[in-house]
Amino acid sequence: MKIALIQMKVGMDKDKNLEKARRMVLQAGREGARIAVLPEMFCCPYANEYFPKFAEPVGGHIYTALSEMARDAGVTLVGGSFPEEEDGKLYNASFVFARDGSQRARHCKAHLFDIDVEGGQHFHESEVFTPGDSITTFRTAGHTFGLAVCFDIRFPELFRAMALKGAEAVFVPAAFNMTTGPMHWELSFRMRAVDNQLFTIGASPAQDKYGVYHAYGHSIVCDPWGKVLVDAGENESVTLVDIDLSENERVRQQLPLLSARRPSLYGMKE
Repeated sequence: MKIALIQMKVGMDKDKNLEKARRMVLQAGREGARIAVLPEMFCCPYANEYFPKFAEPVGGHIYTALSEMARDAGVTLVGGSFPEEEDGKLYNASFVFARDGSQRARHCKAHLFDIDVEGGQHFHESEVFTPGDSITTFRTAGHTFGLAVCFDIRFPELFRAMALKGAEAVFVPAAFNMTTGPMHWELSFRMRAVDNQLFTIGASPAQDKYGVYHAYGHSIVCDPWGKVLVDAGENESVTLVDIDLSENERVRQQLPLLSARRPSLYGMKE
């Protein structure tokens, strides 16, 4: 299965960001991608002051544009994330659209990015967003996939829950910064892949030293053995990689982590 990681710079103009995303998604379709993945906040500057300004209602312009991209490119599209307003609350929302443009999944970022790193970044996403409360999986092309957003990847329980629901790979639109990225980006994706013996797929904005938010880039795919199959580097790109989902079962037979679990020992039901 060919996956396209779409790593793009994000500017201040929503429509221009959408136009760029569309060009890159269409390119992914022309190059044979089955699934394309956009980054977190692909059409909105990553800053609390901009989230309400760029927010859209359920089924708004961004939602419609993503649906059309999926249909016109003939790909399943993991549509990054964008600020969505529902019932007076803002969510960091990610959608999946099938090749016919229909919605397959919606995940609202469950773990909000609230950090105070000494000598690094101070940021409280919870000042603006409400956390989601779902464990999100979806079916496409005869396979089950998981969906998470950025900071969600730091919580092993969420990824284990998706694995137990049958996820063979987890897509993670994300935007690690230049403090956490060099230290934890690759490590996080490799850990979650090894923990659950599945593929992890992360799409980040490209690095932009002149942008509002300095994303780390390095969109990534890790296999169930923890090997990095691709690292997209810093710049804008459409990076394609073939993944073999049957590798999950081969790895699980060699190293039976999931089947050797003892949930009752951990005080769990499963």
